Amino acid sequence: MEWLKQADTTGEKFLLMFVAIALFVLVMGVILFVVDRISRPPKWVLVLGFMGPALVGLAFGLVYPALTTVKASFYDANGETFVGADNYVTAFTEDSFQQVLGNTLAWTLLVPILSTVIGLVYAVLVDRTRVEKFAKTLMFMPMAISMVGASIIWKFMYEYKAVIEGLAPERQPAQIGLLNQVLIWLGLEPQQFLLDGPWNNLFLMIVMIWIQSGFAMTILSAAIKAIPDDTMEAARLDGAGGLRLFTSITIPSVRPALVVVLTTIAMSTLKVFDIVRTMTGGNFGTGVIANEFYTQSFKQANYGLGSALAVILFIFVVPLIVYNVFQMRKSEEMR
Repeated sequence: MEWLKQADTTGEKFLLMFVAIALFVLVMGVILFVVDRISRPPKWVLVLGFMGPALVGLAFGLVYPALTTVKASFYDANGETFVGADNYVTAFTEDSFQQVLGNTLAWTLLVPILSTVIGLVYAVLVDRTRVEKFAKTLMFMPMAISMVGASIIWKFMYEYKAVIEGLAPERQPAQIGLLNQVLIWLGLEPQQFLLDGPWNNLFLMIVMIWIQSGFAMTILSAAIKAIPDDTMEAARLDGAGGLRLFTSITIPSVRPALVVVLTTIAMSTLKVFDIVRTMTGGNFGTGVIANEFYTQSFKQANYGLGSALAVILFIFVVPLIVYNVFQMRKSEEMR
């Protein structure tokens, strides 16, 4: 039964998965059977029966790993020697990690704002038009693509072939990257979009913006449709034009939705890993916290520093979650 502790082959992994599912079904079945057999069970029995498995799962799957990670962040690379806050000092003082933190901050500021602005403007422009459904479908389609799939698509878009000096233009290597081919058609030189910093970070962000704009558009479109027609008509009768309606009626009316969209996209952006890992591997000055703690933990085997970076990321995300929950509760109270 050693494979239960360390499943190496594909068959063992599938078997382990089926065993875990069977155990879950068995445990839930026993709990529900026992609860159902008790006549007029006390309230605490019902609560324990239905919430107990979930709480146990959260404890072992979330709380315990979190506490273990926090503890590991105060130890050295091997997890043997206590080093105090040295890993955190390294993360905030060394140039390479400062660049990682700076990139993460740039992602967190630019991606949510640009995605939300694009989604809001798009939702307003296509609202109540003949092609509304089709236009919204096109905008939302990137959301159906995985981060890795989207990264591969855009990596082909950015593909670069070096120009050979002294070779006639018609004999130069064909640019399979769409953007570089467009540059050639315009008479410009092809660019190394993913290699040349700091702009390569912006080109990576475009992938996330492309995906998240559809999410922003969907939420904000629903909020726009909830604006009473009477309010819009009254504003038009007062002489408000399109821009005035947008700034004075639409934006204040959808403010709660804007806050939710901004914070939700910010949380996703803080944890961005797939795009950076797939397109650059964190090289060429494009590292972010999520990719860096993966690199330190699993590539460099520096578990202490990797854990510290994971804790820093967690600390960054928690305020956004708290603020998002607070705003949602405030919105519910207003209703």
